[in-house]
Amino acid sequence: MAPNAEETCRELARFLGQCLGVRTEFVDNISWQERERLLDLGEVHLCWLCGLPYVWKADYFTPSVELVAAPVMASPRYLNRAIYFSDVVVRHKSRYTTFEDLRGASWAYNEPRSHSGYNVVLDHLRSLGEAGGYFGDVIESGAHQRSLGLIVDGKVDASAIDSTVLDAELHRYPQMRSEIRVIHTLGPSPMPPWVMLTTLPAALKQSIRDVFLHMDEHAEGAAILKLWGMARFAPVDDADYAPIRTMARNAAGVRLSILN
Repeated sequence: MAPNAEETCRELARFLGQCLGVRTEFVDNISWQERERLLDLGEVHLCWLCGLPYVWKADYFTPSVELVAAPVMASPRYLNRAIYFSDVVVRHKSRYTTFEDLRGASWAYNEPRSHSGYNVVLDHLRSLGEAGGYFGDVIESGAHQRSLGLIVDGKVDASAIDSTVLDAELHRYPQMRSEIRVIHTLGPSPMPPWVMLTTLPAALKQSIRDVFLHMDEHAEGAAILKLWGMARFAPVDDADYAPIRTMARNAAGVRLSILN
């Protein structure tokens, strides 16, 4: 997840260890790419993962991960479901008011393994019959928060931002509300899940799920959830992520830019 979720993840790891009576370590200070590599190597056992790489891993001949649970955000916007959105953001003073206005505009995306910042946008372009390219200059920012910074600084015109990341940034930096506007929303999409290695002992896997699914019933657990605007964790199964598979198929071969 985005860097603004790391405090929550650190506290959740501590809470999980406390409930299970085991030593836990939150792996930070390395890139998300390295964290995912360690997950694939079996050196990270539990991970909060974007839905797109989850389905890729789940669809391997021998899947390496299985689902734990997915967050349900507290805001009424999320309908008490494990869903989220991709909000198309521009500068507050921008001349753009609709997605249709963005033809030829400069665009930032976080990275190509992201559902919320990349996959869902390509799927939307396919639905508009715009598979051959739509935006002008397109850059990979590396993170949703960096894309927001590029918009605020006037370096790009627009980007699709994970709505939960945007919520967290606006909570941390309320002045940003006067600097940006949401002109379109894509989704909802299935919420990025927590996953764990399939090789963990069955009893431990069940215990991990139990902690996640009941942490909102404990004062300390509820306080940790509140750090990132979550209400609870919900059980999910692989079929819940079928929409991401469909969108990924639709996105195949679609280009972002009319310039390449």
